[in-house]
Amino acid sequence: MLQFFEIFSENRTFMYLSIIVLISLGLFLFSWLKEPRNLINGLLFSLFLILLIIWLSTIIVATKLRQLIISYEIIILIFILLLIATASFSWLFFLWNAYLVWRHESHTLANLLTFFLGIAIFISWVIFLSGAFRLIPTWLKIFLYAPTAIILYLLLVAYNFLVNLLLYQIVPRQYNQDYLIVLGSGLKNGKTVPPLLAARINRAIQFAQKQVAKGHQPPKFIMSGGKGNDEQITEAEAMKAYAILHGVDSKYILLETKSKNTYQNMQFSQAVATADFGNNHYRAKFFSNNYHIFRAGLDAKATGLNANGVGCYTRFYFLPNAIMREFAGILLINKKRHLIIIALITVLFIIFAFVNLLNNMC
Repeated sequence: MLQFFEIFSENRTFMYLSIIVLISLGLFLFSWLKEPRNLINGLLFSLFLILLIIWLSTIIVATKLRQLIISYEIIILIFILLLIATASFSWLFFLWNAYLVWRHESHTLANLLTFFLGIAIFISWVIFLSGAFRLIPTWLKIFLYAPTAIILYLLLVAYNFLVNLLLYQIVPRQYNQDYLIVLGSGLKNGKTVPPLLAARINRAIQFAQKQVAKGHQPPKFIMSGGKGNDEQITEAEAMKAYAILHGVDSKYILLETKSKNTYQNMQFSQAVATADFGNNHYRAKFFSNNYHIFRAGLDAKATGLNANGVGCYTRFYFLPNAIMREFAGILLINKKRHLIIIALITVLFIIFAFVNLLNNMC
């Protein structure tokens, strides 16, 4: 321990690097605590992690303690091997997940996303390992690298989304809410609350019970969900019946029966809360599945609803498909930006390929 203090006291570089790491941590915490629904939070957290790793590596090397350095190198090597193994066999995981979803869930296109992804990754590996690219001209190789660059860009966007999704699970929860908004989903047989929706309602009931146990006033529930084409009653009415059956007094339940999607859930629930409260200075939380709450939070932010989400448990096998759907939704929110970047990447590789072709012709 004494050696660590000597390093700090004798080398200004470590001091400056430590200050930079602390500043990056401060920026992340300030941004995340102020507004957890910002995509930039994932970037700030990643920046902090990178700087922290650089700081830690510099400190360990500077100690000149051989055993410590070797242990650190082994940890890095294991991490790299895990990354390689993940990249190499991810197709197998996705295909296995597709099999589990096929066994336990409905056979819809939305539930086959991991199957298509697994097949795509497997085919990509076959093409790469077969050496097929060696047989084509250099200029064409350069052009065909464009899809790879686009995939790498989308992987970075997906990584940032996953970081934000994980961070959003641990947003501090204040048990002093006026309204608990429960987001609807499809009904079973057109009138019954299915397990997925029941989990959302149960989570909101648990939250309300804990708030009361802490000595605060009981919150009101806003059951949010309209009537689908194949449904006999609105989702909100079915949710109310379920909540009453599980001990919630009907006087604490408000209904929002017009929404058809998450954006409208937020927009119309905000109107219900404002009308009931008398103004928009109320405190609210919304409830959905853990994979859905971050994107739902972005919709809440877009409608001006100052509310963060609380997620309920989702079976692990269901998560990969669900998260892929959420990621697609995130891409659509900023589709213009992503399309522009993808177009620029494509144009850049076309230019490189054309220049290479001209050089070969000269």
